[in-house]
Amino acid sequence: MQKPIAIWLFICCALVFAMVIVGGVTRLTGSGLSIVEWQPLIGAIPPLSQEDWEILLEKYRQIPQYQEVNKGMTLDEFKGIFWWEYFHRLLGRLIGLVYFIPFVYFITRKQVDRALGIKLLVIFILGGLQGLMGWYMVMSGLVNNIYVSQYRLTAHLGLAFVIFAAMFWVATGLLSSRERHQQDRTELQGLRRFSFLITTLIFIMVLSGGFVAGIHAGLAHNTFPLMSGYVLPPDLFVLEPWYRNFFENMTTVQFNHRLIAWTLAFLAPIFWLRARKYTLSSSERWACHLLLAMLAIQISLGIATLLLVVPLPLAAAHQGGAMLLFTAALWVNRKLS
Repeated sequence: MQKPIAIWLFICCALVFAMVIVGGVTRLTGSGLSIVEWQPLIGAIPPLSQEDWEILLEKYRQIPQYQEVNKGMTLDEFKGIFWWEYFHRLLGRLIGLVYFIPFVYFITRKQVDRALGIKLLVIFILGGLQGLMGWYMVMSGLVNNIYVSQYRLTAHLGLAFVIFAAMFWVATGLLSSRERHQQDRTELQGLRRFSFLITTLIFIMVLSGGFVAGIHAGLAHNTFPLMSGYVLPPDLFVLEPWYRNFFENMTTVQFNHRLIAWTLAFLAPIFWLRARKYTLSSSERWACHLLLAMLAIQISLGIATLLLVVPLPLAAAHQGGAMLLFTAALWVNRKLS
């Protein structure tokens, strides 16, 4: 009875993927602070009257973002940003229900052993922490700041990827079966370590992308391959102390994101070529092909997003592409395990 559990987890993965996309659009449209209260239960009910809308807009008028960025915003304009944040939170509630109800069902029906039950419980706890992290992030933009903290935004994004990875890994583990090879599996140990390195770098690149988004670093140095004509821009370390530049300097944050992408662009083809030397199953080879192809697509999306100065459709596709690339890397790791 493990297949139904795997299917359920894949459905949850798809919902988390949608959540990341909607969250990205919410950020890109500046909608994330349009709801200034955290109401896990009654917050699921949208405004039902003109009075409800006026109350919500008045609450939004009290925060710095309205006063410094959107002063004079009409109710219709407010509705445009409200609905993105509302659906983002609603999708989070939906994910919670879609996860919790089957989880209880499988447990009560004794279809989950102790080891699997612990894994599923940990994922559920991570989901709850993600909701808290989302509100903690929003809180950072309600007082003294017009945007949310890039640190909390990155933590929120990174935790979403961790939850996705955990569900995907458990689901694929339930469906996978050891495939026979002409060579011993121990000979793949080096290739497995290489694939883990690439997956780790992809996750680090995702985190660096969170900082790019958090401080709007994509709006600077909109040239490629050089950064405004420089290989090493002169303003990489203008902030003091020096380590602040890695998280708060637009130039340095974008430079780091590019550097990780260049590193992956160098390592992934080497991994692909090395994998060709091993006797792998067709599914394992296809996993390696997909990883290389997805990296090429993701880098192309990133370059286009940068050169066109972060248009909404491309930026959202780039964020979704990050999760698809991460998924391809996880699949390679699973197939080689």
